[in-house]
Amino acid sequence: MNNNAKDEELLQQIEREVRMQEGAGKLLAASTRREQALEASKSLLTCNARILALLSQLQRMKKAQVLQRVGHRPPEAKPLSLGKVSVSDLRIPLMWKDSEYFKNKGELHRCAVFCMLQCGTEVRATDLVTVDRTLTDICFEEPLLFNKAGPGFQLRLEIYSTRLLEDLALGPAGPRRARRLQGSLGCSSGKKIRAAFESATMFRSKSSGEVGEPGTAAAVATVGPKFSLLAHTTLRLEDVQEGFKTHDLSLAAAGESLSSSFHLLLVPFIFSFSCISIPPEEDDPFWLPLYGSVCCRLVAQPLCMIQPIISGQFKVQLGKDLNCWQNVHGVLRGQNLFCFHSQAEQESEDEPLLIIPIKKDTRVSVSGSECRSVRISMRRQDEDCTFTLGANTSGDARRWSEALWEHILHMSQWKQCSDRLMKIEMLNAAKRDTLKRGSLFHEIVTPNRLSEDLHFSDLSVEVRALLSSYYKESY
Repeated sequence: MNNNAKDEELLQQIEREVRMQEGAGKLLAASTRREQALEASKSLLTCNARILALLSQLQRMKKAQVLQRVGHRPPEAKPLSLGKVSVSDLRIPLMWKDSEYFKNKGELHRCAVFCMLQCGTEVRATDLVTVDRTLTDICFEEPLLFNKAGPGFQLRLEIYSTRLLEDLALGPAGPRRARRLQGSLGCSSGKKIRAAFESATMFRSKSSGEVGEPGTAAAVATVGPKFSLLAHTTLRLEDVQEGFKTHDLSLAAAGESLSSSFHLLLVPFIFSFSCISIPPEEDDPFWLPLYGSVCCRLVAQPLCMIQPIISGQFKVQLGKDLNCWQNVHGVLRGQNLFCFHSQAEQESEDEPLLIIPIKKDTRVSVSGSECRSVRISMRRQDEDCTFTLGANTSGDARRWSEALWEHILHMSQWKQCSDRLMKIEMLNAAKRDTLKRGSLFHEIVTPNRLSEDLHFSDLSVEVRALLSSYYKESY
């Protein structure tokens, strides 16, 4: 894919998120129920996080293109193997005072809490959970999956909270107009990017108290519940293990939404944003007595462990007899090179004739008078073990050796994740259907059922039509 196609695809993703952001903003302004307002406010935060992540990615692409135009060639990076990263069974312990938890004294402090996780441009959010002093742990059962993680991934986990009040002020129901993106991606992409950044930082920052045109970011930011960042942590490759692990949390500053200054170098504009605030205290409405840690199950599946890397015909030397060769069909996958009698035998999932282990310390070299042999050496039970593959041509030998070298490199990059294939828990169908029905956008806007839901008859026709168009475009 060339640079122009990548830019256009990224701009389309940004525009889609901006439209979803506008739809959530309209819904928040029109909400008359607390559940609607909470879900809309959460949707705004996740949309803003995706917009900022995509803008950051666009910045890096633009910078690389500028350097390429001026003739600067960056050093060649080692090829990276992508993989899947999953976070499941999140547990956040709380530390209530004795008088609150055991004696049930004091004001009942109730909050709505959710976690937002970001890995690169992928942003996921948990369900909303109601928390009060009857809970000792905040639990999120559903697994969250990231499909485009590299071995150097940084998965940021943020905990958001807002105070639950019975008299929560909601915006009045009724039609509200908002400015929508217009024009083609070509001539107006700069304006769209600037508008996306300004609206995203407006939503993410609570410091602004300006009231703007109804339906705009400034106006929406003044109505409905406000989620504040309680704490955050960053998970990396070294934190991956199959069991549960406890991670330290960093308590956020009061009202903090962005952890550091955010800079965008986008022609012809340069944007910068930062927020400075003070640590939260007990009298803050969103405050919760966090113990200071989070427990979860973080696992990873490198694609090199689950996908076939290379396959084809070659000869393998059996035993110590130099003249004993066997024609086989080989498949490199995970930690093994499987050798079958034929491709049909491999497709029928029969037992392989020979399995050659491929580990992170395996050595591969090309030998032979015409460079048609590939030697695979390793240390097994304090002994050197060598397998020799014979290719029909030197090109085939080079193809197999390069594939083996790259595969071993990828396993080394993923470290402990390539020692064995970790299991990623998936959400069962029953739970997924329940979550889907409970989603705000699925409740309000579903195909062939837009105007039949009597529970949301107080929403204006304009809001319903707008959300319907956003829903269809997002799938």
